Amino acid sequence: MEFRKAGWRTRLKRFALGVDSWVDAGLWGSGRRASEIYERIRSFADRFTATGGKRIAAEFASEGLNLGVVGSLLMLSLALPSFREGRDEALKNQVFAVTFLDRYGSELGHRGARHDDSLKLEEMPDHLVKAVLATEDRRFYDHFGIDIFGTLRAMTVNARASGVVQGGSSLTQQLAKNLFLSNERSLDRKIKEAFLALWLEARLSKNEILKLYLDRAYMGGGTFGVAAAAEYYFGKSVKDVSLAEAAMLAGLFKAPTKYAPHVNLPAARARAGDVLNAMVDAGFLTAGQIDSAKRNPATPVDRRRDSNPDYYLDWAFDEIKHLADEGKIGSDRVLTVKTPHDPAIQGQAEKAIEQVLRQNGPAYRVKQAATTVMDPDGAVRAMVGGRDYGISQFNRATSSLRQPGSSFKPFVYAAALSSGLYRPSTVVTDRPICIGNWCPNNYGRSYAGSIPLTVALAKSINTIPVQMSIAMGKATGETHEARAARIGRMKIIETSRAMGLTTPLTDTVSLPIGAAEVTVIDMAAGYSVFANGGKRAKPYVAIEIRNSQGEEIYRHDRDEPAPEQVLSTQVAQDMNFMLAKVPTEGTGRRAALDGVVTAGKTGTTNGYKDAWYVGFSGNLVGAVWFGNDDSSETANMTGGSLPAMAWKEIMQFAHQGLELKPIPGLTPAADPKAMTIAKVGGPEMSRVAPASGPGAGHMPRQSFEVLSAVGAMFKTIESARARGSSIQVGIREVSSPGRETRLR
Repeated sequence: MEFRKAGWRTRLKRFALGVDSWVDAGLWGSGRRASEIYERIRSFADRFTATGGKRIAAEFASEGLNLGVVGSLLMLSLALPSFREGRDEALKNQVFAVTFLDRYGSELGHRGARHDDSLKLEEMPDHLVKAVLATEDRRFYDHFGIDIFGTLRAMTVNARASGVVQGGSSLTQQLAKNLFLSNERSLDRKIKEAFLALWLEARLSKNEILKLYLDRAYMGGGTFGVAAAAEYYFGKSVKDVSLAEAAMLAGLFKAPTKYAPHVNLPAARARAGDVLNAMVDAGFLTAGQIDSAKRNPATPVDRRRDSNPDYYLDWAFDEIKHLADEGKIGSDRVLTVKTPHDPAIQGQAEKAIEQVLRQNGPAYRVKQAATTVMDPDGAVRAMVGGRDYGISQFNRATSSLRQPGSSFKPFVYAAALSSGLYRPSTVVTDRPICIGNWCPNNYGRSYAGSIPLTVALAKSINTIPVQMSIAMGKATGETHEARAARIGRMKIIETSRAMGLTTPLTDTVSLPIGAAEVTVIDMAAGYSVFANGGKRAKPYVAIEIRNSQGEEIYRHDRDEPAPEQVLSTQVAQDMNFMLAKVPTEGTGRRAALDGVVTAGKTGTTNGYKDAWYVGFSGNLVGAVWFGNDDSSETANMTGGSLPAMAWKEIMQFAHQGLELKPIPGLTPAADPKAMTIAKVGGPEMSRVAPASGPGAGHMPRQSFEVLSAVGAMFKTIESARARGSSIQVGIREVSSPGRETRLR
């Protein structure tokens, strides 16, 4: 028989049948083996079959395990952000403790904590520790960081009172918030607070947590920790505080601003009484033991007589923290900072503001003012952030945004001169002009016609800056007037930013006449560019900084970049030429100084809500603002009235004893009254400050008073000689404050 070889189709079919057979046999075999395994497992599991109560317990355990796994994953996801917040570095002393010195090296004041790390918990009075525990966390030594019973009790009390009466956070949770978190009221913050409390409890002992809490908590008055608070409020070491004083300190933890004794003594004493009662309720003391403390409440040191420049110190403290954030001062937080602050100018600034407000405030319906005085390089010499720091700690010199009015126009003129389209001698036409539906008017609602640019600035003409913005825009090729004005305003904003205005400048059609909002310190910094010949002058507070070991870790002249030239020298000189006309021929005549060449600009806003005078000499720059916190209208107050008057009172004093420097582009005054004595014989007279350096620019008041007396004596003698008569005169030699000896 003859066989033929099968074709490829037949071979393919046979191969497919073989594969199918192999798969079928494999699946059947696997199923059979799986069935056998299942039967063996079921047979084994049947041995553990539970019924009745055992089954119910098993079901609960099974569901509990499932929920526990899911809950653990959820808790882990919530805890991770908290653990990222927690760092061992935060357990170290990261709270700033800064001592500020004035330009002469004398202590100016403190900000931040005044830590005494050598003071152990055992050295603190027992009654102080018990007072804190009685009010903040009685079960502190019994819980694991979160007081479950205390939280439930607080929730019950608050529910009954329909409000927050008791806090549920443990002392450890409060410490976690102080170390790692903000005061934001949110669920996210509370969750982080709870996990961080557990983290602290795992890493530290109870006593270490309590010590950290007593050292880091804010206690009002700019102090952190009970040691600093005891020194500030009672003028003594925390080791020496009495029971009544300890109760008052413990009462500050709840609301340090509300219960600060130097702010509200009755409230502080009432709170201290609550603390004493809490100590009895907690079983720490008996009613008899607290009786004396209640009858003799604590009396804090009278801080109303303190003459610390608090507004200046608040701003200085913030500036130091900014330097730390920039990594310029290392990790040490116990610092000594030498500042350019001038106590004499500061005192005169405070005096001038108060006198002007007291004498003229009611008539003009104005209640607040602020000022900043600085060197042309940005070194801030003095700052007044409001009329009374005790009443309001809000710093109107650095934080209040107010419209500058016409005092903004020099920035517009500087941009226009920089564009090359204008010169001081350029003739401009004061005429009606509109951008859309907006048409600016002048103060007198009249138009001056064709005038030189210098006169336009001195007379504070409103239409000219608007015309300048349009001209700068058209110089780019734009023909549409409104679009050209917008381009011009962008150039004005760019110039203003370069000169030192840091606040948002909203682009509106009225921007060129001062509708944007600025701060007092920024205005002083901006005008400093004119005073120094065109260089950016960023306000600064630190001449040098030393760490806790006394090592110099920062010098402004070494560690900061050289100032940037933001205006050409020619533009700065042209601006100075025009601005010098304002106090002599323009709206700022009340600001003119005797014997000192100055320049500046007034500013008044719509409704007379804000009034400004910003001016400078070759030595100093000052910005003064008057207005009301609620932006209410004043009684026709202009920048040429109260602000100019206050500016003159401050600056006339500040220039006494200075070696006068010329304003760039202007000739210094030739008036003999403007001349100053560079050197004076005698040990006391030799303290005249040098013309440059940390002690620059200020003759000691004692020296100046003696020199003034000598000058007055010689004038009297000359007058007597002219009349042909004789006269016996005497002068006073002031040897120390409060003592004087008359010499004949």
